[in-house]
Amino acid sequence: MNVEPAAVVRALRALGANAEARAALTATLRDVEPLLAQPGQNVRTEITGPIVDALHAGVERVEVQLADGLTFSALYSGQIARDLAMRAEEHPDHVFEPQTTKLLLHLAAGARNVIVGGAYSGDHAVLIAAALAPSGGTVHAFEPNARQLAMLEENARRNGLTNVRGIALGLWDDESARLKFAGADELARTEPSAAGAIAVTTIDAYCARERLDSVGLVMLDIEGSELHALRGARALLERPDAPHVVFEIHRSYVDWSAGLRATEIARYLEECGYGLYAVRDFQSHVAMRDLPVELVPPDSAFLGGPPHGFNMLALKDAAVLDDPLFRIVPGVSPKLLHHRDPQLHYPAAWQRR
Repeated sequence: MNVEPAAVVRALRALGANAEARAALTATLRDVEPLLAQPGQNVRTEITGPIVDALHAGVERVEVQLADGLTFSALYSGQIARDLAMRAEEHPDHVFEPQTTKLLLHLAAGARNVIVGGAYSGDHAVLIAAALAPSGGTVHAFEPNARQLAMLEENARRNGLTNVRGIALGLWDDESARLKFAGADELARTEPSAAGAIAVTTIDAYCARERLDSVGLVMLDIEGSELHALRGARALLERPDAPHVVFEIHRSYVDWSAGLRATEIARYLEECGYGLYAVRDFQSHVAMRDLPVELVPPDSAFLGGPPHGFNMLALKDAAVLDDPLFRIVPGVSPKLLHHRDPQLHYPAAWQRR
């Protein structure tokens, strides 16, 4: 019997219109993923994820209550929402990128100000703000995507957080520049355009205007514009009390063929006095509650495979890493993946299971 693809899509959408059926089917699809696993095949991307997307075709957002009591909503427009819908824990400790979340919360502790570029719906910014609220710290969250900025501000409001400043600007190295979006939603990057609709600022100019006397952490996830944003933060990065920096690096935008330390962004940060590590993480929602944050020295990071990205940590005081939270693990991939070589792409702790 021939099955028309359009009929399958209609059937999945009809099933997804029932919230109870949608949740049950989504959980089943998540639970069968180990049965389908084979080397080289990303089951979530190629098989189960598209089905879950079809089930959620009429769903505007996914909501979750985190383990610490925070509530969070994500528009169903990309991987963050899909992976939240497929989460294994009812009340997880993170929204996306579990180890990066853990790292950011640790580095932000006690900060008076944290700058987040590419804040999206607040998957990191809202959690940081909640941690800083008792001590009066503020998160300055830059997000030029109007829909995601509105979602970020809603997530802050519904949790009673008054210490999130949503800012509808891009971050660049020249305040006179204009940018435009290229690409879709959470993977959209910004690029210069004389007719661009996105106004920008530099981190240094913003800090001067707002009279920020101290910035403890800068986090950037802006799809290839990280170097421009950091060039616009030179004065801040050279201060005696310079912030820790966490930023994404991606092979689609950065040539790392000669290694991470040879990249322009790494050389720039080293000029500013920083040491660098690659952060091992899943760019997904994965339960890793009790695992240490693994860091890879840049000279030894395994970078093979198709173009991919991961986060990096830049810091001036290596003593920060003298903490049980961290493990230095040379010679492995920063990109954690379920479907690749476990020796390179699994957390070291999982090797001992």
